[in-house]
Amino acid sequence: MKSIARMGLFFTFLTSVFAASADVSFAQTWGTIKGQVVFAGASPTPEKLKVNKDEQHCLSKGDILSEKFVVDPKSKGVRWVMVWLVDSKNPKAQIPIHPSLEEVKQKDVVLDQPCCVYEPHVLGMRAGQVLLTKNSSPVNHNVNIISTGNNPSQNLLIPAGKEIKVEGWGAAAAPTKIECNIHPWMTAWVRVFNHPYFAITDKDGNFEMKNAPAGEYNLVTWQEEVGWVKGGKVGVPINIKADGVTDAGKIELNPAAN
Repeated sequence: MKSIARMGLFFTFLTSVFAASADVSFAQTWGTIKGQVVFAGASPTPEKLKVNKDEQHCLSKGDILSEKFVVDPKSKGVRWVMVWLVDSKNPKAQIPIHPSLEEVKQKDVVLDQPCCVYEPHVLGMRAGQVLLTKNSSPVNHNVNIISTGNNPSQNLLIPAGKEIKVEGWGAAAAPTKIECNIHPWMTAWVRVFNHPYFAITDKDGNFEMKNAPAGEYNLVTWQEEVGWVKGGKVGVPINIKADGVTDAGKIELNPAAN
């Protein structure tokens, strides 16, 4: 009987060891992704937009230029491009989130219009965040949110110096366009995600995502004028290194190829 008991304890010990080993071998690790979106070909000349309303205020800082293509002449980097991660097998699947990023610490995401241009021009949000639409200018504006999916479709008048919170945002398959009908040259874009692994390129076209899940994923790129860039809606494969930096390299934005 004692031999049987000892054997049972031995098997219990082995089971716990193997279980612990499995937990270690499958423990999620994390890394950083960086890259740059660059314009293919000669940099486009920014288009001067026609301003025919509230000109005294709207043109007080100079001409308003189109933000459809904002390209740095020196680096060829493209600003205002959305980049994000998706599961490599199922783009709709939830991907692991680093413990430090599980809770959304910043509740409000601000969209302002101080001088007849939306700031920022492109923004990303997480599901559950609130879009705080502000009007810090001395003239009236409206925020016309053109819905995608289940997100709110609203047209809000925002008097000078006021702000309105827009709630009820959920993850969406495509970006939502925002317009101002009072000043029709004004546009902005917002996309909502169910994870924190998204970025908007800076003035040099650079982007970075920290504490991203290590392993095989896909990197998706979208730009308002071109649409889906390299790899389309499913993106291109990227192997994120654990405890290090994975360089996605230069992603070419080529309007002629789309």
